[in-house]
Amino acid sequence: MRTDPGTSVHFRLQIEGIDLGDFSNCEGLSLQVEVEQRVEGGNNGFVWQLPSRITYSNVRLSRPLTSDSAKVAGFLASLPRKARRGTAQIAALRPNLQDVIAQWSLRDVIVVSWTGPTFDPGNSQVAMESIELAHHGFL
Repeated sequence: MRTDPGTSVHFRLQIEGIDLGDFSNCEGLSLQVEVEQRVEGGNNGFVWQLPSRITYSNVRLSRPLTSDSAKVAGFLASLPRKARRGTAQIAALRPNLQDVIAQWSLRDVIVVSWTGPTFDPGNSQVAMESIELAHHGFL
């Protein structure tokens, strides 16, 4: 069993079992629980912290253009015919792209944004793409 800290440079994305390839950045895997405070009468030293609504932030994955970009283009082309919520899996991979460090499964996922690369001949930066997912929680 390995006990070294989780360092990764790739995140593998699958939506409804469709492999969309490896991404170099992943942000937004988070949730927030809203808390309502209630003061109990006669007990001045205590305030009830009652959980109410849970909200999930959108998840954004990005990467330089690769041959996997064609997988995303094909997936996006099918959206107008079948845009519905599904499940997604994001796996954090070690640099060897084989060993999974951690994995998150998201429910009721829908693609809300895709941003393609900007090509500027006067600027020699890596051409990046990103995909953003909204979801209703973790499985």
